Amino acid sequence: MANGRIAKRVAIGLAIVIGAALCAAIVALVMLQARTAGLHDDWQALRDDPQYATAVHVDGVEPITQDVSCGYAVIQMFSTWDGGSITEQSLYDEYGSVVTSTGQSFCDEMNKQFPAYTTTFHKCLPDSELIMRVYNCLADGIPVPVEWAAKFGDEWTLHYSLVTGMDVAGNKVIVANPYGYVEELTLDEFLARTSFEAYENMPIYLKLGFAFGIFEENAIFTVERAT
Repeated sequence: MANGRIAKRVAIGLAIVIGAALCAAIVALVMLQARTAGLHDDWQALRDDPQYATAVHVDGVEPITQDVSCGYAVIQMFSTWDGGSITEQSLYDEYGSVVTSTGQSFCDEMNKQFPAYTTTFHKCLPDSELIMRVYNCLADGIPVPVEWAAKFGDEWTLHYSLVTGMDVAGNKVIVANPYGYVEELTLDEFLARTSFEAYENMPIYLKLGFAFGIFEENAIFTVERAT
């Protein structure tokens, strides 16, 4: 009988823990939805702003087809553009694993591999601020790493790529995608992917990753020449 009471108490305890976890997950998902909606401000006003009237583009960025990871591939593309020799394989050989799975870890690796530059991680930016930061970095002649949703074949993925051009007035963004090609998108399409709203049927574990801050929406990495 004592064992039965203990088992009952354990079952009740587990039910409470599971219920609390489910409640926390639901609250986090609701807050995520609200946070995503809050990112969408009136960026269209920038199209008539003289400060962003000129299209900007960084030449010399060649897309590659990743062999190890998109984070390592973006670092390789940036290195090649900068005249360096870092490759996906050299990074993997250095660590024996992939160390760029989160935005902050990618930023840390950019700062380690490119000491002549300072990389800053920006996350959950309002749409207009994201556009302005990308534009200003490109105007300074430096490509911009970005976290976004991208398709590998027919499957959506969380992905890093390198923004190389932007025409705000003309409603156009150019991105070197390490799936092996260059993409040209409208700003609306670009923002749908940086907010991950374009990611159809996102698995619940990834949604929870965004809800609990493991992954971030509207996240970019501005790169400045160190002084």
